[in-house]
Amino acid sequence: MPAPATDAAAQRQNLLLPDVPRWPKDPDKPLIELRDVHLTFGENHVLRGINLTLHAGQTTVIMGESGSGKSVILKLVTGLIQPTQGEVRVFGQNLADLSTAQLLQLRKRLGMLFQNYALMDSITVRDNIAFPVSENTSIPDDAVNAQVRSLLDLFQLPHAYAMFPASLSGGMKKRIGLARALITNPELILLDEPTTGLDPVMIEFVDGLIKEAQRAYDVSSLIISHDIASVYRLADKVCMLHEGRIVEEGTPAEIQRSTHPWVSRFVGVGGSGRMKAADTLLASPDAPPQDLAPCDDILTRLAAEEGTPLIEIKDLVKTFGDRTVLQGVNLKIMPHKITVLIGGSGSGKSVIIKHIIGLFEPTSGSVNIFGHDMAAADRKTLQHIRGRFGMLFQHAALFDSMTIRQNVAFPLLERGLAKGKDLERQVDEVLERLFIPDIAHKFPPEISAGQSKRVALARAIITKPDVMIYDEPTTGQDPIMIRNVDNMIEEAQEAFNLTSIVISHDMVSTFRIADRVALLHQGHILAYGHPDELRQSKRDEVLKFIFAGSFGS
Repeated sequence: MPAPATDAAAQRQNLLLPDVPRWPKDPDKPLIELRDVHLTFGENHVLRGINLTLHAGQTTVIMGESGSGKSVILKLVTGLIQPTQGEVRVFGQNLADLSTAQLLQLRKRLGMLFQNYALMDSITVRDNIAFPVSENTSIPDDAVNAQVRSLLDLFQLPHAYAMFPASLSGGMKKRIGLARALITNPELILLDEPTTGLDPVMIEFVDGLIKEAQRAYDVSSLIISHDIASVYRLADKVCMLHEGRIVEEGTPAEIQRSTHPWVSRFVGVGGSGRMKAADTLLASPDAPPQDLAPCDDILTRLAAEEGTPLIEIKDLVKTFGDRTVLQGVNLKIMPHKITVLIGGSGSGKSVIIKHIIGLFEPTSGSVNIFGHDMAAADRKTLQHIRGRFGMLFQHAALFDSMTIRQNVAFPLLERGLAKGKDLERQVDEVLERLFIPDIAHKFPPEISAGQSKRVALARAIITKPDVMIYDEPTTGQDPIMIRNVDNMIEEAQEAFNLTSIVISHDMVSTFRIADRVALLHQGHILAYGHPDELRQSKRDEVLKFIFAGSFGS
């Protein structure tokens, strides 16, 4: 069994294939090579002549819109699918020439970090990490245990050894998944959206661990990512995939300077007017930094400026067993404004939302909605209050067996609020105002991710809610799609005269759309105010969070 991560020579021996020499760091011998690769599914031409190389010791990141074929490239590299035309060569071998047994051997030289962790909930962290070695070798348990503990130390999770995945945060699960990918000492790791769903500080932290793991385990990396700041931290080379072709490749700095219209738009270099201003919001502000007033003072001032809040939370405390999640939260949601809640995973954002819609009762403190104390409200009043909220979930949650029209009409039919011609009129009106009348007769699998978001919003808005709640509406989306979602939120805000609450991890999106921003930290509201007030804070905790996603971090 190799020694822990300090013994570089030992790490270079693959535990599953100890007699196979590692691929050389030779510029004339690509570790991965795609030669004029085309891929079609029926009439869908996904890849149109891809040429790509990755050399040992290199980190290459593929970026592109959702549905552009990024994940398909990972499947080609692992031999799960074959190209319609062209060659995929890995470790010098054309995958089309390999038998099933040979492909299985080749895959033992790879490690994989899946977007959604793919951990086994029924076994401990130790067993999840050890699984590739335990299942494929006869290495003694004490040696495997030592390697697991070494990886947990590397990823700053020594306490997680005997825990189960269900008790871990998203960031912890990412690190466990990466440890499992590395335990066999692979030569190449494939990372599929390694930072999706994480807050900016955790993204920066995980990026640092990925870089440290790459150094300590001397692995090459092929990464699929939407997060531009993360890409700039990790990549030696970036390949921009658009409409089935690599339209630009180079270092992160070269990509940022690109004059290609689509690349420039994707990475946020181009644009004009409001969009340009939004994309540069995370740059250093021109105005001198200032201290934010205490949160309660800001709340008082903003209330005086704008009148009576629609939602008011006072001294809200929420405990689960011996764990206190919210520790005296005060928050006012002003009418007809977009308030964005930001904060790290586990900071209490979702717990606040569940109090607002009456799913949780405070341990102490109060939640006042539309003039009603939620703790004192009877069942009928609670039901009425909930009927005044609309909700857009992180994933669109549409019914695949229903047409778009039927999906949008569902809440009205379910509640008996409309039927016949009146129902048709209301559905037509909301589809028109959200710019999707042309897809009314399609089914969810037939439409794009962006259209699915608009359909889900139409379904939420058709009941004419006073307040819309958006739960991580941009998670997992590429930068162009994020802009489209932001535009959708702003359009709906104006068209339907809404009050909106958005939970977000995306700082560019937050500062693009927010009228007010509340930053939660360890159960407290650390900062609250206009976006510029947060940007110009002198508080290290505030600046660390909101600037963690900036280029060059």
